[in-house]
Amino acid sequence: MASQSFLQLNSIFISILIEAIPFVLIGVFISGLIQMFVTEEMMAKIIPKNRFLAVLSGTFAGVLFPACECGIVPIARRLLLKGVPLHAAVAFMLTAPIINPIVLFSTFIAFGNKWDVVLYRGGLAIAVSLIAGMIISFQFKGNQLLEGESHGHHHHGHAHQSFLKKLGGTLRHAVDEFFSVGKYLIIGAFVAAAMQTYIKTSTLLAIGQNDVSSSLVMMGLSFVLSLCSEVDAFIASSFSSTFSLGSLIAFLVFGAMVDIKNLLMMLGIFRKRFVFVLIAYIAVIVLAGSLLVKG
Repeated sequence: MASQSFLQLNSIFISILIEAIPFVLIGVFISGLIQMFVTEEMMAKIIPKNRFLAVLSGTFAGVLFPACECGIVPIARRLLLKGVPLHAAVAFMLTAPIINPIVLFSTFIAFGNKWDVVLYRGGLAIAVSLIAGMIISFQFKGNQLLEGESHGHHHHGHAHQSFLKKLGGTLRHAVDEFFSVGKYLIIGAFVAAAMQTYIKTSTLLAIGQNDVSSSLVMMGLSFVLSLCSEVDAFIASSFSSTFSLGSLIAFLVFGAMVDIKNLLMMLGIFRKRFVFVLIAYIAVIVLAGSLLVKG
């Protein structure tokens, strides 16, 4: 029996990694491109000075970056190092894994071509991003990166390098970033696989009897399963006969913003207090929003 569980653990662990790695690669490559091709001056021009408009532009910038939550943390970090304000970077980090076209399309397909799930998922993600981004803009000063992260990454003189030199630099940064993010991905995937192997679905169903507890159970499950936001809708749809639409939306929004993998990545680059305060805001807003969803 033990060997059976171990085989299951092993196959889940490997499948999570296989799902996540392509998106991590996209994330670190985009991060490298930002490092080499985007100057601090360009970022200062793009991001509005007004805090609400900065949060708004961060929220909708996610449409342009097809990054999964596995790859979004390195991109957010790079934007912060380029001088993007924390509230705009956080708003971007929260919505990008959800409102990009690839994820919305996979959600549409997974739920049998139903637009309501797509609209609820995108709408709640935008609401969480705007509310959390605004609160953070008042509560936190500075970029909240850990000491070692805030310094030592400023490379000047990129503007005058040739295109090929910049491309080489992009690949170098992407490789460095991949190895620094990769260890968190592996630990996260292992923990998620262990939880999936040893926690029974029937236990979850027993807990999730009313609206609040079923949303909480699905949020907990999305955190533990640590699925890529490109594929989580396929897992969520398999629960549609047992869980309410509101709790499925909670699963789809919370898990894409906070799971074991990206929690470890966030703790690797941000101050702990900031990470836990942010997660508390996300959890409260997602829970409240999921209770408003009727379907």
